[in-house]
Amino acid sequence: MKRIIFLTGRPGVGKTTVLLRIVDELKRRGFSIGGMVSQEAREGGSRIGFKIIDLETGREGWLAHVRQQQGPKVGKYTVCLEDLESVGVTAILNAIRRADVAVIDEVGPMELFSKAFKDGVTEALNSGKTVFGIIHYRAWDPLIEAVKRRGDTKIIEVTLENRERLHELIVQEVSERPRTIPRKA
Repeated sequence: MKRIIFLTGRPGVGKTTVLLRIVDELKRRGFSIGGMVSQEAREGGSRIGFKIIDLETGREGWLAHVRQQQGPKVGKYTVCLEDLESVGVTAILNAIRRADVAVIDEVGPMELFSKAFKDGVTEALNSGKTVFGIIHYRAWDPLIEAVKRRGDTKIIEVTLENRERLHELIVQEVSERPRTIPRKA
């Protein structure tokens, strides 16, 4: 049984939807969940960027935005390193200290511009916690290669054929792992 599970797959296949189903079901089963998810933001029917949401606190920030003034560019978006680090990285670090499961959505081109993000992911991977996340389908980085080489990592491709039931299989696998922190009374 693998301690670290990352989803991957083509854009639009439903990776984040699968991830959120897993989060909801694990919460229903009494697991404490922390970490970060990214969700697209739309205005007038057009995508204007991506928000970062801390799963424990609900705090939000911008991962990237079309009107962001400073930061690295990925396509038409400019990455907001300040929010990525203050919201996203903080959420990951808090998850490995306080939650049963740490969620990282996603390890991708935008996030990989941040050294603090890479360090936070590395700390989560080495924490002994159950880690669940998404790895961008085509991104390359030494961190992604290191994740793929780990013996305690499983990478699952989300496809049109498996996306409706995949969350059930992963929830069962995660539920069978012992929790690594004492439960709060």
